[in-house]
Amino acid sequence: MPNYILINPLVLQQGTGFTISDTSELLVKERTTVTFSIPQSVASSSVVEFNQLTSTATIIIDDSELVLKNDGMIGSLTQSGDFKIIGGLTIAGDFTAQGILTAESLTTERTGSATFFKSGSTKFGDTLDDTHQRTGSLSISGSYSLNNYSLNEISNDTTLSDSAATSIVTENAVKTYLDEGAGVFQTYQRKSFAHTGSFVSVSTASFTATTASAPTGYTATSEDDFMFFVNGVIAEYDALTVQQAGSSFLLKVNNDSIGYDLQTSDEIVAFGKFNS
Repeated sequence: MPNYILINPLVLQQGTGFTISDTSELLVKERTTVTFSIPQSVASSSVVEFNQLTSTATIIIDDSELVLKNDGMIGSLTQSGDFKIIGGLTIAGDFTAQGILTAESLTTERTGSATFFKSGSTKFGDTLDDTHQRTGSLSISGSYSLNNYSLNEISNDTTLSDSAATSIVTENAVKTYLDEGAGVFQTYQRKSFAHTGSFVSVSTASFTATTASAPTGYTATSEDDFMFFVNGVIAEYDALTVQQAGSSFLLKVNNDSIGYDLQTSDEIVAFGKFNS
């Protein structure tokens, strides 16, 4: 160990976080012990506490976990650059992000649960009694599934011509369809009038009436839409055919099938789908 020769007294001064046991002037004539120390141990196994830690380089904490508690950290922790954690991070209090929060997935649990992914499926709730409320508009560009049944459209097709099994119709579509589509059919269904015919021949009777036309898309009006009575007795359908000839509605009888001929004295009444 080298020897030091001091011409003038040696003055030791304390610095921030650095303590000297004797700060007086030292005129060393004989062996003198001076202790230099810091307030806490900084051994690799020590518990070190700092009021503030500033670093322009990378800080590596090589341990199983880093725990920051309200009663264990005095002041605040400020990180101006990137802060990277490999492993889990548990925060007992609130977490506030003043910038953009980017995550591969985000899972929250309290009264329910929600999981967000940057792509793929996102799940809200974990039980059937979970209620999710939102204020504002909801825009869906894909399909909507209800009880595993997929719906992909809210349709305003007033004719319901698509007959799509994956569409929900609007109130306007239903009302317009009933008024202009099914409404016409309902009017047709309600048409029931009776007329007395005139003898034309043993196989034909004529009625001054016009048949009601069935709306487009429905079965055309035929003899099945009428009942014919000959002298108060209903005639069998398989022996009858009808024909609209101008303003005359003709009833034609298959005499062999019906078993008799029409007579001039017969009263023949038709009841069914006449216009009036």
